[in-house]
Amino acid sequence: MTLQHFDQGIDVTPYRRNFKIDRKRPAATQVYEDMRMRIISLELEPGTNISRLELVEHYNVSQTPVRDAIILLEKEGLIDVYPQSKSLVTRIDIDHARETQFLRTAFDIEVARQLATKSDKSGLAEAKAILTAQQVAISGDSDLDLFRDLDHRFHWALADAIGQTNLWHLIMSRAGHIDRLRNLHLPDTGKANRILSDHERIMAAIEASDPEDAARAIRGHLTGTLRSAPALMEKYPAYF
Repeated sequence: MTLQHFDQGIDVTPYRRNFKIDRKRPAATQVYEDMRMRIISLELEPGTNISRLELVEHYNVSQTPVRDAIILLEKEGLIDVYPQSKSLVTRIDIDHARETQFLRTAFDIEVARQLATKSDKSGLAEAKAILTAQQVAISGDSDLDLFRDLDHRFHWALADAIGQTNLWHLIMSRAGHIDRLRNLHLPDTGKANRILSDHERIMAAIEASDPEDAARAIRGHLTGTLRSAPALMEKYPAYF
């Protein structure tokens, strides 16, 4: 499976360029996907007022898909809707981020363990190609938007290698708060290089058939952002 197949189903990655509605797909799904990307990438900052009429004009759709997208984002905890008043992008919920991180860590560790114990490592080809793309993304003029997308795609590719992409998507659909926290953290000096180094260590442990080292590498990789939460809250108090 190649990178182009990643977008089958609902795309929960926080990266998309030149977005426009595809009339062959449900409009509500696409409005949800793009609004979610804009919220998670912090283009729509916490506290931003969401105007339904402006969204109708922006996406060139009727009010129904906009309403349905907002309902989905409200269920996910990314928008607060005040009936007959306003809708606001929610602030980052640290407790929610911790809960999702707990689930994500457990899942990724099990994925890495299973991959490390497989004798046939051919299923890792996609993840290895993504590592190379990440190296390119942060060389020269760094493209952090692309790098962020490839970060998600790397973990998706590992899940795909053991046939667990449906569960991966389910977990990612709950990851809006932790992903916004990560996107605040990513521009910090050296952060992207540390992510790439972590990915390389994870891959090396899996290829060496060492499930315990793979688990340690995953755990270390996924704890950095939450450790940085107090500093991020101090630096961006309006986001929390």
